[in-house]
Amino acid sequence: MLSEVLAGLLPKPGGRYLDGTVGGGGHARAILEASSPSGWLYGCDRDAEAIAAANCCLQPFQGRFEIRHQSFTGLEGWIPRNSLDGVLLDLGVSSAQLDHPERGFSFQVDAPLDMRMDTRQSLTAAEVVAQYAPDELARIFWEYGGERESRSIARAIDRERQKCPIRTTGQLAALVSRRKPRFGRGAHPATKVFQALRMEVNDESASLKKGLAAGWAALAAGGRMVVITFHSGEDREAKQFSQTHARDYRVVGEVDRPEFRTDWRPDLKILTRKALKPSEAEIQSNPRARSAQVRIWEKTYVT
Repeated sequence: MLSEVLAGLLPKPGGRYLDGTVGGGGHARAILEASSPSGWLYGCDRDAEAIAAANCCLQPFQGRFEIRHQSFTGLEGWIPRNSLDGVLLDLGVSSAQLDHPERGFSFQVDAPLDMRMDTRQSLTAAEVVAQYAPDELARIFWEYGGERESRSIARAIDRERQKCPIRTTGQLAALVSRRKPRFGRGAHPATKVFQALRMEVNDESASLKKGLAAGWAALAAGGRMVVITFHSGEDREAKQFSQTHARDYRVVGEVDRPEFRTDWRPDLKILTRKALKPSEAEIQSNPRARSAQVRIWEKTYVT
């Protein structure tokens, strides 16, 4: 959804931007082109292979960008507060990660059950499957994947791992398929389980909360944030963030009741009341974009 990203960020010469999930550098390149000749871009990613690909892609713009191998949660101390004109967060797994079976994100090819975005970390999907208690597996399958058969799949995994270690994507996909047969041409039965495992391994839910806050703090007044999500949990988190910052009160404590509210000057303007979705033409050319949703916000003032 490149056109929506550029329309949301409105890159301009002299502007300063962050691509917090730089991937192969496609969005970053477009931002630098649109902000020529003097726009500046910060880029970061947890994936070392993405960093290498982005540095190669952005060679024509040497002197106008800085890319770091880190999560977008760690912006403090790198990017000055209230300094950016635009922030982009393109969430989820990248096409490059899916296209390299040895990374273990896909069940299309039998490969090690890995799923680490940052290979410097120790926790892998195989370790989650081997070590988590059935109740904990069921929780993440439901909470992160919305898997209705979460408990029965978790019990099936527990029975299977007592007989033989589950170390590959093929083993896990076959196990889930036996417990939850596929009918028609719908999504593969293991899709939600794999999504949930990936989110657990990479701590994506907590990272998103921290990343939204960090990116927002780095934005200047009038700056814009564009967030691309790919499943309901991510989109719900992004929507809740924007609603919290757009309302004229804050809540003391966990429960939102009038007596617990304090006045607040909202610092966020929602520019997309409903999330933008890809056109049919884009879905035809890039089927992986079918679940993408784009939300665009503007920062109204800084604190």
